[in-house]
Amino acid sequence: MHRFDKKKTSQALGGEEVKLLRFGAIGHERPGILGPEGEIRDLTGVVEDIAGDVLSDSSLDRLRGIDPCTLPAAPADHRIGPPVGQVPKFIAIGRNYADHAKETGSDIPDEPILFTKATSCISGPNDDVVLPSSASKGDWEVELALVIGKRAQDIAESEALDHIAGYCVCNDVSERGMQFEGTGQWLKGKSRDSWGPLGPWLVTQDEVPDPQRLELWLELNGERHQSGNTSNMIFPVATLVSFISHHMTLHPGDVVTTGTPDGVGMGHNPPRFLRAGDELRLGIEGLGEQRQMVVVR
Repeated sequence: MHRFDKKKTSQALGGEEVKLLRFGAIGHERPGILGPEGEIRDLTGVVEDIAGDVLSDSSLDRLRGIDPCTLPAAPADHRIGPPVGQVPKFIAIGRNYADHAKETGSDIPDEPILFTKATSCISGPNDDVVLPSSASKGDWEVELALVIGKRAQDIAESEALDHIAGYCVCNDVSERGMQFEGTGQWLKGKSRDSWGPLGPWLVTQDEVPDPQRLELWLELNGERHQSGNTSNMIFPVATLVSFISHHMTLHPGDVVTTGTPDGVGMGHNPPRFLRAGDELRLGIEGLGEQRQMVVVR
């Protein structure tokens, strides 16, 4: 049976968190919940997927009331998929940490920089990161991602956190040549399949007392490259959700990834970009860890 270290998963968050996840082959993931010993329990038959209306307050309350031990255990060694399915929009925030803006030679923005990643780039937390042979500037970005649970349109910052279902880890994989050279489009530099690992799980919003007090980190081949804290965001989570909602309606299942601290490959001198065989490990306090191998093909 695939087990997670329960002690590690509970660090810095209060009590026994509700951790929702999805497991199984790509395109055939099943809904699950983390059990008391770090084991995966199968929610099939309770909900169809971790998506859409399942992310509503009433649905999450129902799932909180379930004893995971009454559910069947997931088969051993199942792949862990992204913790949310059927994602309508994948929105990202650029240059949301001052130290990252500085390392890229960019000004601190006056308002949040919005761009999108194709939803087809979403992958599981431990799936390979696949770079095309034409890519020479693959890069990494550990980020806090949030998942919308309730429709949000023109909402105030004071209401914003109530529209969030939960939080998870994201690696905003990028290819800097595609992103900045030629026509310089961020969408095409961040959207190939496997360039949006999410998970391993979704921790419900009520179990994250303050999303602006979370440590996040990333290692490349065992060497720490990123160490940051969400307290250093230029625009905090509530500001981002409110701002986005004034430019587009957010729907249940939308994912917003909130920017990265310094330490990305393009910020090194000289730059250090991803190569075949590299191993990425990254995580956020209380939200779990990811591990990806880099493949070129």
